[in-house]
Amino acid sequence: MDRVTSKPAVVAEALALIAAPACACDAQGVVWSANAAMRELVGAEIEGRNLAALFHVPAVAASEMRLALAGERHWSGLLAGGADMPEARAVEVHARPLPLAAGGAGATFVFSEMRAPAEVQAGLSARLLEQATVLEHAPVGIVVSLPHLIKSCNPRMAGMLGYTVEQLVDSDPADVFMTPAAYMGFVEEAVAVLTTGALFEKAEIQLRRRDGSALWCRIRAKAVDMRSRQAGTVWIVEDVSEARQALIENRAIMTNAAIAIIFTRDRVITRCNGSFTEMFGYAGDEAIGMSTRALYPSTDDFDRLGTHAYGVLGQGTPVHVELDAVRRDGTRFWAKLIGYAVNPHDPGQGTIWMIEDRTRQKRDEQALRNALLENRAILDNAVLGIAVVEDGRTLHCNRKMEALFGYDAGHVDGVKVRALYPDDATWMAARAQSRRDFEAGRVHMAEHQMVRADGTRFWARLFGRPFDLAEHGGRSVWLIDDVTAQREAADALRQARDELEVRVGERTAELQAEIVERRQAEARVHHMAYHDALTGLPNRALLSERLDRALLAARHDGRKLALLFIDLDRFKTINDSLGHPAGDYLLKEVAARLGRVVRATDTVARLGGDEFVVLVPGVRALDDCGVVGDKIIEALADPVEFEGRSLHISPSIGICLYPDDGEDVASLMRKADAAMYQAKAAGRNNYQFYAERENVAAERHFELETRLRGALARDEFELFFQPIVATGDCRVRGLEVLLRWRGPNGVLVAPDDFIPILEENGLIVQVGEWVIRAACEQALAWRRAGLPPVPLAINLSARQFMHRGLPLAVRSIVDETGIDPGQLEFEITETALMQHGGHTLETLGQINAMGIRLSIDDFGTGYSSLAYLKRFPVHKIKIDRAFVRELEASSEDQAIVAAIMALAGSLGLSVVAEGVETEGQLALLRHHGCEYAQGYLFARPVPAAQVPALLAPA
Repeated sequence: MDRVTSKPAVVAEALALIAAPACACDAQGVVWSANAAMRELVGAEIEGRNLAALFHVPAVAASEMRLALAGERHWSGLLAGGADMPEARAVEVHARPLPLAAGGAGATFVFSEMRAPAEVQAGLSARLLEQATVLEHAPVGIVVSLPHLIKSCNPRMAGMLGYTVEQLVDSDPADVFMTPAAYMGFVEEAVAVLTTGALFEKAEIQLRRRDGSALWCRIRAKAVDMRSRQAGTVWIVEDVSEARQALIENRAIMTNAAIAIIFTRDRVITRCNGSFTEMFGYAGDEAIGMSTRALYPSTDDFDRLGTHAYGVLGQGTPVHVELDAVRRDGTRFWAKLIGYAVNPHDPGQGTIWMIEDRTRQKRDEQALRNALLENRAILDNAVLGIAVVEDGRTLHCNRKMEALFGYDAGHVDGVKVRALYPDDATWMAARAQSRRDFEAGRVHMAEHQMVRADGTRFWARLFGRPFDLAEHGGRSVWLIDDVTAQREAADALRQARDELEVRVGERTAELQAEIVERRQAEARVHHMAYHDALTGLPNRALLSERLDRALLAARHDGRKLALLFIDLDRFKTINDSLGHPAGDYLLKEVAARLGRVVRATDTVARLGGDEFVVLVPGVRALDDCGVVGDKIIEALADPVEFEGRSLHISPSIGICLYPDDGEDVASLMRKADAAMYQAKAAGRNNYQFYAERENVAAERHFELETRLRGALARDEFELFFQPIVATGDCRVRGLEVLLRWRGPNGVLVAPDDFIPILEENGLIVQVGEWVIRAACEQALAWRRAGLPPVPLAINLSARQFMHRGLPLAVRSIVDETGIDPGQLEFEITETALMQHGGHTLETLGQINAMGIRLSIDDFGTGYSSLAYLKRFPVHKIKIDRAFVRELEASSEDQAIVAAIMALAGSLGLSVVAEGVETEGQLALLRHHGCEYAQGYLFARPVPAAQVPALLAPA
């Protein structure tokens, strides 16, 4: 029999020797070999099929299969029934990764059917199906997790967080928490409980949906095996956002209700609000647990109300009653009680009572009765005629009314109103006019000629209004006064008055016009002096005045005030690219939005440019300032539409408090400005409170940035070089060029302190070109000194690489210095390469065409696309020091290095290992076939003057 030599054939032959069902899958979970027992278990050929698809819950199986690529796994599952396998089967699966000698990534899986009598097997399968169905349709979220990995979840869990199951599985649980710190705190709290074998419960915690919004949840968890976190943890997650909001609203109702509210059970107070304790004179929770007998003047009153009230409540209707109540100090007041049974069908669940102090209303009602008696006396002695009219007849009147019209006592009652007018025309005109006023809800007032009982006429002034303005056709009351003498005198005066009024009116109009014009001019001048011309907001001068007044008031009242300094992020970019009209429109829109989110007592001012200040007096705590900051960020989040463009702007907000951070205008403005720069440094679109320590860091950042802007002109930069050696003979095969900066005192500044600043302000492009030119000139100087040529590896930053002028600048430097392009090698980070695929290919192609070699720096720390990697003209990859540091102790790092070496070998790339510091690391790298290495084991970075000693023959 021929010996089997191919690696897949060896694996297939090994599977055939296993009696149990077994198969082998590649890294994608596709079966490429199965033994006869496996085909018999499934009832069909499965080569080429995805193994996870054979399970009833594919997502769980797929997660376990991925974990099996890295280490041994053991789990139970349910093979789904189908055409090939009529009924589902419960199985246990043992998996382990394929050895490296198998020729590729993958794993083997050995199945053992969970044997039992037929009825037990059927029951077991049914239970597994039921459990799977419950998992899929449970109304709560269910998650199975490993450390830093979501192993599986049900659709409800994924839906709650705005993901699909596929998106959520295999992600890091930290992604669904509001902050990494919140996640780490939660894990620490949970692990402390779970490792004891106890059930972990947390009533409330905030999670983060995929869209960034917050979600309040209740969480319960149990470790699968408390002895090992690797066994996993089952989490039950319930969305309690609505219940939490309802609880907050109920508490707010109880706290802010103007009437007293108590809950009683068996006539004992179980809960009360602040209005109750204030009304009855109790302190805090003193009334809780107290019998309601204490609220009544006597036991008889207490028993009488109980007999009446609980009989009514038992019928499912509320109780309304007014009675004397007693405060804690024994004083009485008149109270109105309204009671509701919590559950009319179960009185034992208690009663809700609402209590209103009606003492003043009762006193007012008594006063009203006394007033009615007094009004009757006044009515009978009034100097005006008063009558009540309904349906065109006088119902009753006072004595003055009878005397006015010449009737005997009691003879006006019942008289038609028409009889009091001299003719039908006057009567009809008066009735029409009063009807219009009544229908319009106005009091009717007019003067008409009327007739006495003896036929004589007189002028009367009438005032009338309905008793109920809503019923204008009903009963009305009338006041009548004889104004005949006044009308005759008025007629005599009217003409003279009219002439005088005409003359006075003409002069008054002239004076008013002059006054209005002068006031308008003064108002315009004042507004221009104290307001911003573009936005109309208060300017710096008016802000200073208001801030001075606010500080005086705050000192007097012993209260705080807040100053929010706002700078618009990236405003200069919009203003420069779209022009001042767009910038001005954006500033006015920002001013309008700020005005809408603050209180009427707050001040929004514009200092100039894109800087705004909000003055918030009467602040109680830092949280109040945070609320204002959140409102401002939210208000500016929506884009501004301008001429068909959507302009996006965000604020960086610095906040300081009086008197915590300063006690005068200048210090508060300065510290709010410093806090704003802290917000800029924290990533923009946020607010930061002034902090002295952070301000020192910000000042150092500002100092470094200011100094860096002139560092190139002052020749403060210099190059250091670190050798790259061959792992075989440890001879130098290249030099990595490193940028260093000597600060004002001649001391080297750490690269981590100044290079990010160069990246942030864009100077890295200019400085990067200087590095390339200086490195080329140094290499030529070494050649002239007789040293052998050695390749130079120069780092390109992400921003420098993305600059459109990079290829042209490189070609110009190569042409001007005359260096051999083959002596240069550019190192670009993996992340920078993958950010812009099309542009990356174009730039790499131009650089490669010059003869300059390319390498990928920090390989393994980003997210490389193998499709792009294959197309990139890259000659070398550098293994990041993170994978070399623990190489001797970490089997995972060794596996990663081996995988990188295998990938590089398949793509024909050289490999350099960074950060080599020990002989053990070097030996392992040699074992895995790594060609080159660099690190402190060979040499630290040195200035150019020390390089000749490194290049000298050993």
